[in-house]
Order: sequence, then C-alpha cells, then structure tokens
Amino acid sequence: MNLFSSPEHILQGGYFHSTLRKLQEPNTSIEPHNIMYPVFLLENDNALQPVSSLPNVNRYGINQLMLALKDLVAKGLKSILIFGIVETLEKDAIGSSADTPENPVIKALPRLREAFPDLLLACDVCLCPYTSHGHCGLLSANGAIDHGASTKRIAEVALAYAKAGAHIVAPSDMMDNRIKAIKEALVSHKLENQVSVLSYSCKFASSMYGPFRDTMKSSPMASDRKCYQLPPGSAGLAARAAARDVAEGADCLMVKPGLPYLDIVRRTKDQFPNHPLFIYQVSGEYAMIARGGDSAEVQTTLMEILTCMRRAGADCIITYFAPLILSIISGKH
Repeated sequence: MNLFSSPEHILQGGYFHSTLRKLQEPNTSIEPHNIMYPVFLLENDNALQPVSSLPNVNRYGINQLMLALKDLVAKGLKSILIFGIVETLEKDAIGSSADTPENPVIKALPRLREAFPDLLLACDVCLCPYTSHGHCGLLSANGAIDHGASTKRIAEVALAYAKAGAHIVAPSDMMDNRIKAIKEALVSHKLENQVSVLSYSCKFASSMYGPFRDTMKSSPMASDRKCYQLPPGSAGLAARAAARDVAEGADCLMVKPGLPYLDIVRRTKDQFPNHPLFIYQVSGEYAMIARGGDSAEVQTTLMEILTCMRRAGADCIITYFAPLILSIISGKH
C-alpha cells in the first residue's frame, strides 16, 4: 500500500495547532509556548498523590488534574505531556492495559479536550508502565527485544491515543522504525494531518531517571534498557537516531536528558534546523535544582538553565518546573 511517497513531506501534522505553529518561530526568549508540563495520571479519578522524590510534584486522578490545570492554563500554560499510571489494571507481557478503554489516558483525553480546547495535549507512548517485565518493547523467548512485534504494538497504542483526542503522540520507547509504523497507522486512519509525532529521538540511557521510574513504577524487572537507549557518550548514534526518525516522518525531535546533553541539542538543531526541537529536563535534573537552595536561588538557577537550553537550540522545554516558570514569567508568583 502506497501510503505516502515520502514521509518527511507530510508537513501539516506539525502545525495544525496554534502552539505547534509558535514552535516553528524560534528565538531565545522563554514564553509559555516554550514550556511543556509533564503530568502523571492515575486510574482513580479523585486521587492526589504527592511524589516523595520530586518536591511539589503530584500524581493526579483526572478530576484533580482538571482542577490543577485550570489555574495553570489561566497563567498561560500551552501544553502538557501525559503519562498514564496503572495500579489496578493488569500488567502483562504485551502491555494490554496501554490502550484499553479503561486506560486513564484514554479516559481523560476527551474530558481534557472539552475543558481546555486550546491546550496542546501530548501523550507519552511506551509500554514500560503496562508490561509485566517493565521493558519499553515486547520480548522474544530468549529475553531480547522483539523489534517487529514491538513497533507494531507501539503503533497500536499511539493510534488509540490519537483516536481518543491526543494532538501529539510521543513515542519514548526508542525502538527502531516505530516512527514509520506510527505514521502509517495515522495515515491509514486519516489522522496524519491532525496528530503530530514527537519523537524521543535522542534518548540516552541515563542515571537521572530514578525519581521518574519510582513515580511510574516502571523499572525493568530484569536487565536494563541500555540495549535500546543511547550510550551517554555517543554523539554519533544520536545523530543517526535523529536522522532515522526524520526520514520516517517525525514532526518534532527530542533530546533527553537536558542539561548534560546540551552539546547534543546544538548538534541536533544544526543537523535539522527546520524541525522543532524539544528537550526534557528529567526528574533527576529537577530534583537537584529543587534542592539547590532557597526559593530565590532555585528560581535564579532555573531561569539560567532554561536560557542555556534555549541558547543551545531547544524550542520547547519539558519540565516539572512549569508551574513555577509560568508564575515567574507571568509575574503572578
């Protein structure tokens, strides 16, 4: 089936939303559209769980998240990145709960679209929160990643989020060729110009994900993720990974973690200047900054780091500091 002659020529998936259009106009300022807020969504609609390893970060049921977002949207919040957490739904070898009607992300998307019609909704796409083994793809009989089955399953989950109302699907699994599989799924359902694909293109096997994995309860049961996340010292593999994802039709690219990899941010932006580039200020970075002094020192350090990220080439910064940043730049803190 000839879905499209060249995936990189499908452009409208990258600017159908007003916030996505702003990201096509880069500069070095820090404005609300340059900030994306990652949120953790629970099955229990009324739950509110503080995250002990991340000060001032919570896990939310959808009702509590709606209350939190109301204030943040009033301060200028333009986009969020949603992570689903399951506690009662079954975890199995193929991550079946990732795209069931009972999945908290799928249940929340229509409500979020209705309540916040201008808010850009991105969904992390990965299997690790939903698999019994905790890996980001499916495993073969010998315990190795089964890439064919993994990309097929990742595309199924991405399509489910797209059909439920996501503006952006963001595959973080780092499986080869998952961007192509997702694009083909979107095209086959006539969603390619309504849903953007944000690729975690340069995601490194970092020690700085610890608080996040505790929050998501998604650590691998055995082995680790070094066979599919990038080695920290490898600039060449990062360039190849970004090129692969661009060739497969990614609308936006990402470097993760942030501050230790600003050289990769610069190189990726130089390599692909016409693709909006996201940078993820990960949980370990957040925890270090949050505990780095009094509130004035934290704010000064934070804004310096954000400026450096923008200078390096980041168009949008995914950060748990989004509420504080919005207060700073809106003058409402």
